[in-house]
Amino acid sequence: MAAPIPLRPDYDGAGLRALARRSKDADQTRRLLALALIYDGGSRRSAAQLGGVGLQIIRDWVLRFNAHGPDGLIDRKAPGAVPKLNAAQRQALAEKVVRGPTPAVDGVVRWRLKDLAHWIFEEFGISIDETTVGRELKAMGFRKLSARPRHHAQDVEALEDFKKNSRPDWQKSKPPYRREPG
Repeated sequence: MAAPIPLRPDYDGAGLRALARRSKDADQTRRLLALALIYDGGSRRSAAQLGGVGLQIIRDWVLRFNAHGPDGLIDRKAPGAVPKLNAAQRQALAEKVVRGPTPAVDGVVRWRLKDLAHWIFEEFGISIDETTVGRELKAMGFRKLSARPRHHAQDVEALEDFKKNSRPDWQKSKPPYRREPG
C-alpha cells in the first residue's frame, strides 16, 4: 500500500470549513469538508465516507487541491474533442465558400455540405462529416441561403402584367350607409 499524498501545508481544517461555508457550489463544499477532516487528523477512509466517494476519488481531490487550491475542487466543463480543422484550414474553407464554385472545375453550381467535405478531404486529407462542416460554417458566421428557383425561359415583362395590384384607399368601397332608427 502506497503512502498517502500529503495535503499542501498552507491550509488547515478550520480554514477549509470557513471556505466551505462561503462556497456557492455544493460539490466544492462537500470536497472541502472531506479534506478538512483529513487536515484534522481523520483517515482518508472516513473522508471518503463523509464525501460519499471511494478512496481513489479522495486521492484525485487531494491532487487537484494541491495543484490549484480550493478552486481546483470546482467542476469544470470538459475540454471536448480537439477540432479537426486548424485556423488556416478554416480560413481556406471560408475563402472557398465566399468565392463560390466554378461549375467547370468543381462540377457543382452551388456548394453543398457534401461537396465541401469532399473538398476538405482532397485539400487537407481530413475526413470530416457533413454535420461538422455545417457546424464549422455556422461558427464562422455563414448561413444556409438558397436562391429562389427561376425558370430559364422566364419573361420578366410578362410577370409585371400578372402581378396583383390593389386599389388605392380612396377607391376602396366604404361600408354601406345605415339610417338610424327613429
